[in-house]
Amino acid sequence: MQGQQPELAWKEGDVPVATRFDDPYFSLGNGLAETHHVFLAGNDLPARFRDGFHIAELGFGTGLNLLAAWKLWRETGQAGTLRFTTFEAYPMAPADMARAQAAFPEIAAEAALMAPHLGDEAFDLPGLSFRMITGDARQTLPAWAAQADAWFLDGFSPAKNPELWGEALMQAVHDHTAPGGTAATYTAAGHVRRGLEAAGFDVSREPGYGRKRHMTKARRR
Repeated sequence: MQGQQPELAWKEGDVPVATRFDDPYFSLGNGLAETHHVFLAGNDLPARFRDGFHIAELGFGTGLNLLAAWKLWRETGQAGTLRFTTFEAYPMAPADMARAQAAFPEIAAEAALMAPHLGDEAFDLPGLSFRMITGDARQTLPAWAAQADAWFLDGFSPAKNPELWGEALMQAVHDHTAPGGTAATYTAAGHVRRGLEAAGFDVSREPGYGRKRHMTKARRR
């Protein structure tokens, strides 16, 4: 695994916090429930699943979103392969990913299958084809040759990690979204919504998870 590993602190025993951004990797309330609300339901999943459905993500972090999506794919009896591409500048050490994932027994089966591949930039498992693209997404995403059906926009808070929420990167997300494809994010920051709209998405503000009043959903026009 290439790229600089993040410096971490741990809150409440099992919630990693990136000290560079002073932001937790997932909700202190229930990170898995937040993933289901924001990224899965926010992209109308599993209803849109089909063989070869391609999810792309900004910010891999602990791998929680991948595990939740793959679990949903498996438990809803999908045929074929889910494709998942993630863009990550600071890949977490495998031991830290495993520690964070262990907080969620609901995904233990998927986490166990993925455990031998933690740190790998590409692997295939039953029903899943995974690739991690390391480096600054502002450079790596425009050079990406594929398009996603759904985006998980999961960078750290726009106030603390503005590089992952700029207009140029939102344009790159749009340009690498299949026609009719979607994006979802936990943030409802006005400049993020405006950036998505300017890029060519129809954007809506939706009820957020937990203490976050709102989140953002987008569909490519």
